[in-house]
Amino acid sequence: MRTLFIGLFIVSFFFSNVQAAFSTENEKDEKTLREERMSLYKKAEATTHIPWYYFAGIDQYERQVRRTHKDIPHEKGALGIYIEPSRWVGPMNPHKEAQDETVISLFGGIGKDGNGDGKADQYDDEDILYTIGSYLQSYGITPPQIKIGLWQYYHRDRTVSIILGHAKLFKTFGTLDLDHHAFPLPLNANFSYKNTWGDARGWGGRRIHEGTDIFANYSVPVRSTCYGIVEMKGWNRYGGWRLGIRDVNNTYHYFAHLNGFTKDLAVGQVVEPGMVVGGVGSTGYGPPGTSGKFPPHLHYGMYKDNGRTEWSFDPYSHLKMWERADRQKAAKK
Repeated sequence: MRTLFIGLFIVSFFFSNVQAAFSTENEKDEKTLREERMSLYKKAEATTHIPWYYFAGIDQYERQVRRTHKDIPHEKGALGIYIEPSRWVGPMNPHKEAQDETVISLFGGIGKDGNGDGKADQYDDEDILYTIGSYLQSYGITPPQIKIGLWQYYHRDRTVSIILGHAKLFKTFGTLDLDHHAFPLPLNANFSYKNTWGDARGWGGRRIHEGTDIFANYSVPVRSTCYGIVEMKGWNRYGGWRLGIRDVNNTYHYFAHLNGFTKDLAVGQVVEPGMVVGGVGSTGYGPPGTSGKFPPHLHYGMYKDNGRTEWSFDPYSHLKMWERADRQKAAKK
C-alpha cells in the first residue's frame, strides 16, 4: 500500500510539473505573439497614419470571429484578419491568388503590397494590415472618418461598435494583454450559486434561463469580470436594473437584478476586472422600480458575437474558474 501511495505521488508530481511547464510555455508563446502583433500594428501606423489601436481592434475582433466559423480558414500568420480572396484580388479576377497590385487594382481588388517586396500577398501580415489601413485612409484618418471607413468595410453597426470598443480599450491600457478576469462578487461575501443555465422560466412567456444566478445579500458589491466597455445600462422588465459590458473577446457580460449602479458609471466607459459597477438587488419582473419579487441575487449571463449574430452560452464554468483564480491570488497575499 505504501509503495502504491509513493508511486501515485510520483506520477501526480510528474504530471503537475508537466502541466505547469506546458502552461508556462503557452504563456511565453502568447507573449511572443502579442509582441509580434504590436510590432506589426506600429509599423502599419507609421505607413498609413492610422493609430495602432484601430488595427489591434480590427485584428482582435476578426480573430474571435474566425474561431467561431468553420467556413473561414485558420490564420497562417500572427494576425486574425481575413480578407476574402474575391475582395483581395477583385470579384471578376480569374486568378484568386493574384499578387500583382496593378492587376488587382484593375479588377477592383483592394490588395496592397505593404512590405515593398513587389507582391500583394493576401497571406502576408504586413500586406494585410497595409491593405486595411489604405482602405480606411481613403475615408480619412480622424476618428469619425475611421468610423465611416469601418462601416463601409463591414456594413454592420454592431461590428463597428465592437471594433471601436476594442480600440478604446487598447488605447486606454496601452497593451494587448487584456484577457484577465475576476469573480463578480467579493470573495468575503456570503454567496452561493449552481448551474441553472437552460432551466425553464415562465414570467413573461416561456423562455430559458440564459445565465447563472448568484444569491447574496442586498447591496453586496457587483464587480466587472473583465476589461471592457460599458455597452448598455438601464432598466429591463425581466432583468430590472441591468448592465452590459463587452470584452476584447467579443463576449458580452450581462449583470441583472441590480439594486443600482456605481455613481457616474456611464455607457461607453472603460472598466477593468474587479471594478465595482453596482450592487446585488432583486429588481425586475415589472415596470421601472419593481423590486422584491424574488430573493436578492445577481443574474450573470455571457453572450458571444460571431460577426453575424449573438447567442447565449453557459457562464457557470467560467465563474467557477474565476472564483478559484481569485482565491488563489488572495492566498498568495
